[in-house]
Amino acid sequence: MKKRLLVFLTLPWFSAALAQETEDKKDKGQFSGNYQLSSQFYQRDDNIGANTTQYLREKSSADSWLFLNYKYSGFSFALRYDLFNNSPLINPQAAYTAQGIGFWQISKDIDKLNITAGYFYDQYGSGMVFRAYEDRNIGIDYAIRGVKVAYSFTDNLKVKAFTGQLKGSGTLRFDVYPEVVKGINAENTFQLSENASLEVGASVVNRTIDQNTMNTIVSAINTYPLAERFYPKYNVFTYNGYATLRYKNLSMNVEYCGKTKDNISDSTTRFVLRDGRIYYGTLSYSRKGFGANFQYKRIDGYSFRVAPTQVLLNGVLNYLPSLTRQNTYRLLARYNAVVQELGESAIQGDIVWSPDKKTTINLNASHVERLNKEKLYEELYIDVQHKFTKKFKAMLGFQMVNYNQFRLENNASATMVHTLTPFGEFTYKFTTRHSMRFEWQYLDTKEDLGSFANALVEFNVAPHYSFSLGDMVNNKPHRLASHTIPNKVVHYPTLFAAYTLKTSRFTLAYVKQPQGVNCTGGVCRVEPAFSGVRFTLTTSF
Repeated sequence: MKKRLLVFLTLPWFSAALAQETEDKKDKGQFSGNYQLSSQFYQRDDNIGANTTQYLREKSSADSWLFLNYKYSGFSFALRYDLFNNSPLINPQAAYTAQGIGFWQISKDIDKLNITAGYFYDQYGSGMVFRAYEDRNIGIDYAIRGVKVAYSFTDNLKVKAFTGQLKGSGTLRFDVYPEVVKGINAENTFQLSENASLEVGASVVNRTIDQNTMNTIVSAINTYPLAERFYPKYNVFTYNGYATLRYKNLSMNVEYCGKTKDNISDSTTRFVLRDGRIYYGTLSYSRKGFGANFQYKRIDGYSFRVAPTQVLLNGVLNYLPSLTRQNTYRLLARYNAVVQELGESAIQGDIVWSPDKKTTINLNASHVERLNKEKLYEELYIDVQHKFTKKFKAMLGFQMVNYNQFRLENNASATMVHTLTPFGEFTYKFTTRHSMRFEWQYLDTKEDLGSFANALVEFNVAPHYSFSLGDMVNNKPHRLASHTIPNKVVHYPTLFAAYTLKTSRFTLAYVKQPQGVNCTGGVCRVEPAFSGVRFTLTTSF
């Protein structure tokens, strides 16, 4: 069956080749694609805890994705080949090896109707009731394999629906989970006046547990005391209603998400039966030289997976955003807030102010706590950017973080981590092609691994070359009894080079980095320390 499918999917590309040889063909279609390769070579370093299986046995790993897309006469064909060799992406503590067709899709537009079969990505509203998406940086791929239809009744009113199964994880990476998922979403936009508009939407998503998984759940429940037993549900429904009101420079968004009673895994990994809800809202204002955004979110028991037997990042069917700043500097991003799906309350505010054309001030504050008021994460942030001349600009800033390492990393021996981090960046343009950038940060803390200093200098030759050299030093080390790395000053150097030619980019880096939480787009996971060489290639055509 798989061979027949592969032959079927490759027919459009053979057809395209034949069409190019036939001059009388007017519509030859459009062919495009992209390729990404990431390869790592491991150098064991017990001083930083870089001693997982790759350092002991495999010594190297590779992850690769080749995506091909062909459009012809209203049809769209897509195919992606995935490869994982000794990869830590799927499980940071293991070496995963597999390869095959990771994504295929056929789509057709018929007037106002779109029909899609195969794998697809989509989301309803903000994604909190349903989101199918991919994030290669942390090894997740939440594609749905099934069918999806979308119909535009008018330019403003659109309805879409799907049914299918979630792409698997771990050993199921090239298969799907047995549970069936289906949903429907409708959105409409009302133009209230010349300066005001209202967008509204609603969704319903259903997941049905398969019999084998239900048998596993029942077996576990039957071991509980009688007072804790319950009748598990085969079906669960998530639903939402959301609206965005825009008036001149002001925008307000509200969303409510509900979830019927479901079998979920609680904080002790025992199955419980409970419903869930989310309250979410944003308020934004912008004008020339000034912008402000405020957000609020409350989550209560909103774990939504293909089955409660799936844990961590496996089998997730929705996306719960973290209302915290997405930092990019190495030390500012060391401590991140991991969303607590069983219960949290979060608030965040951003202000951007430019008093003149040369100066910009950024302010951010966020606070996350459990529903019992236990603090999980808190951040205060400020930076001031100023352009002194056409060639020279600088930025100085300060960050304060309170991080509940015990809860956010499930570290029984850890407590609250308090950090104070001043930082800065300076950029100088020698010519239109040559520039140099210098950045520094100093993270001061008496918890976790202790204080760090980080500095990096980068030299760019546009449009082809980029080089950087940096070092992060654990200059005031601190170790808990549970830490296995020595209590001494440790260096984490970085040596980086990149070459860009048209749409292709090659990078080569020697890197050491400590264990910590890696977040992209608000999705986080704890990763082990890394020591070694990384090579990447990205290109598009």
